This record gives sequence, structure tokens and C-alpha cells, in this order.
Amino acid sequence: MLGAIPTILLFIALVLAYQFLVQRPLGRALAERRARTAGAVEDAHQAIARAEQRAQEYAEKLRQARAEIFKAREQRIRQWTAERDAAVNEARKAAGVKVAQARAGMEAETATARQAIQASSGELAGRVVRAVLPLAAGGTR
Repeated sequence: MLGAIPTILLFIALVLAYQFLVQRPLGRALAERRARTAGAVEDAHQAIARAEQRAQEYAEKLRQARAEIFKAREQRIRQWTAERDAAVNEARKAAGVKVAQARAGMEAETATARQAIQASSGELAGRVVRAVLPLAAGGTR
């Protein structure tokens, strides 16, 4: 057993050297690697969350822009409708004035024609009587 003591001491020295020279630096490197990997994964998750937040902000801005466009379009349509209604009312008024003028002109012409007919009715009646009476009396014209 005394012959095994140097081997045991050498084995212990080798284990201690392995512990200090290989295992501790390797453990530190692996721990650092895990920390970096976990940090990178966490950074990736944060980047994804930021991207989703930005996407939601952009979607909200897009909805607001569409709503503003819709409001502006509705306002333009209301304005065009009001302008069209005003033009139609103006055209109706103008047409009403023209109809009234035409009606007044026709009434004036009718009154003038009636006066002319009444004025000439006596003369026409006399002509008719003169034309009919000499024929009825058996005379010639």
C-alpha cells in the first residue's frame, strides 16, 4: 500500500490541476455562454415586443388616417350635395320666373286677342248678316 501513496498523491494533484486549469475556466465559459444565450433570447423577446408595439401603433395611426379621410370625404359629399341643392333651387326659381313671365305674356296676348276679337266681332257680325240676308231675300249679291 505504501507504493500506492505516490500514485494517490499524483492522482490528487492531477485532479486539483484539472479542477483549477480546466474545469473552472470551462465552467465559467459555459456559464458566460448560457448568460449570453439567455440574454440574447431575452433581447430577442424584447425586440419582438417592441416590434409588436410599433405595429399596433402603426395600425392605430392607419385607422386614424382612414377615419380622417372618411370624415373629409363625407364633408366633401355634404358640401357637393349642398351646392347641388342650391343650384337646383336656383334653377327652379329661374324656371318659375320664366314660367310666370311666359304665363303673363300669354295672358296679355290672350287679353289682346280677346279685345281684337270683340272689336272685330261687330264688324264680322255685320258682314255675316249682309252676306246671309241678301241671299235669304232671294237677291243676288
